[in-house]
Amino acid sequence: QVQLVESGGGLVQPGGTLKLSCAASGSIFSINAMGWYRQAPGKERELVAHITSAGTTNYVDSVKGRFTISRDNAKNTVYLQMNSLNPEDTAVYYCNLSVVTISRAIVLVWGRGTLVTVSS
Repeated sequence: QVQLVESGGGLVQPGGTLKLSCAASGSIFSINAMGWYRQAPGKERELVAHITSAGTTNYVDSVKGRFTISRDNAKNTVYLQMNSLNPEDTAVYYCNLSVVTISRAIVLVWGRGTLVTVSS
């Protein structure tokens, strides 16, 4: 089994910064792609940022230039640095990892979500 632990959410004022972390543990051989999604109230979940095993990144247009996704393979952790936050970024943020297990199965694993609230 693979477990994900997310951290770093909270309340921040407009223009502020937060850094989310998502650490994976368990029966991990390697991790392929990693991503951060978010779901705002009344809206569908959307992909915010994605990073491949080679380090290639892509972002939804609304966060380009403000958010940065990164990964630490030694720690099985993915990060999302969020700058210049605005109220439209308010959502529950979920990490999603494509994990190769010790038995060489490929599983998609979701975190439980961390709430980010941007408000004055």
